[in-house]
Amino acid sequence: MNDVFKALSDPTRREILRLLRGGERTAGELAEHFAMTKPSMSHHFAVLKEAELIRSRRDGKQIYYTLDTTVIQDVLVWIHDMFGGGESNS
Repeated sequence: MNDVFKALSDPTRREILRLLRGGERTAGELAEHFAMTKPSMSHHFAVLKEAELIRSRRDGKQIYYTLDTTVIQDVLVWIHDMFGGGESNS
């Protein structure tokens, strides 16, 4: 779960996730929204993949990314159990 929080701590990665809410996009399509180098974008993609927040597939020279909400659902359950389960935390 630490990988998820690390990935979500960066505004660029949060924006990548927001863009992927609209569906699958290529690395190039995502990169068009940011003023950064390809290696920097690759780093952000790698962090998101390590946290299992996105999936990728290769088709020829193109890499396509999609949002994977499974881990987010797990985090939301954890947050609910930790803070919203109806028990007093005092």
